[in-house]
Amino acid sequence: MIEILQPQGWAKPIGYANGMAARGKQLFIAGQIGWNGQCVFETDDLVAQIGQTLRNIVAVAAAGGAGPEHIVSMTWYLLDRKEYSARLKEIGTVYRDIIGRRFPAMTAIQVAGLIEDRAKVEIQAIAVVPD
Repeated sequence: MIEILQPQGWAKPIGYANGMAARGKQLFIAGQIGWNGQCVFETDDLVAQIGQTLRNIVAVAAAGGAGPEHIVSMTWYLLDRKEYSARLKEIGTVYRDIIGRRFPAMTAIQVAGLIEDRAKVEIQAIAVVPD
């Protein structure tokens, strides 16, 4: 069971949920970055790295028996919030192509750096496969 939590009278968020409730097998997906399965970056473009990062999350979730519909939380770590904001439309298109029209609880944080020098984004996720 997965339920979106939306307090009565609150404006509906766009692109995320204020909260999620879920019951079942929990998957904790480590921070993924925009390199492929062999740990090789194919691009330095933010939107392309976000796409690869999301595909990596979906692959790890699948290894645990989950799909994008089971993701209940994401934390995004970004190097450049201005570039992120300026490219939201492109990011939204890539997100919907990979995750679909599912919008879990999300947090986005600008950070000073990531461990891998070429990484522009890192996303950690939690998924719950209902009982």
